[in-house]
Amino acid sequence: MTNNSGNKVQDIMTKNVATISPNQTVQEAAQIMSQKNIGALPVVENGQVKGMITDRDITLRVSSQGKNPATVKVADVMTNQVVTGTPNMSVQDAANVMAQHQVRRLPIVDNNQLQGIVALGDIATNSASNEAAEQALTNISEPSQPQG
Repeated sequence: MTNNSGNKVQDIMTKNVATISPNQTVQEAAQIMSQKNIGALPVVENGQVKGMITDRDITLRVSSQGKNPATVKVADVMTNQVVTGTPNMSVQDAANVMAQHQVRRLPIVDNNQLQGIVALGDIATNSASNEAAEQALTNISEPSQPQG
C-alpha cells in the first residue's frame, strides 16, 4: 500500500542550494541569481541560515534607492527573520508553513545547518500535495493590505 500523502520534505527538497554569505555584496548575490536563474538565496554563515535575499529585496532596498550594489553588503538588505522547515516534516506541513508566513521558499534546516530548500513549485509538482500547494499559493498571492 503506497500513500503519497506521507511524503517528507527531504524527498522533494533541492539539496544543492546556492547560497551567499552576509559579507558578500549585493552585486555578487545578483550575479548568482542570474547564473542559477533563481530569485532568492539563503544567506548562510558557517552552515547556518542567517537570512534570505531576494531579487525583490535588491530592487526595493538597493536599486530603487540609488545604492551601489557593488558596495552594499548582503547583510544590510537581507530579510533577517527566516522561516525554516525540517527534513522530516511532511510536505503538507511545509505547505501550511509557507501559506501561513506567505513565503514561496522554505530553507530546510537540521541541527542548525542548511540541508536544502523547498520551493512552492516543488510542492506543486508533488501530486499528493497539489491541493496543499494550491492553497498555499492562493494565500501567498493575495495582495496584502497596506498598513495604515
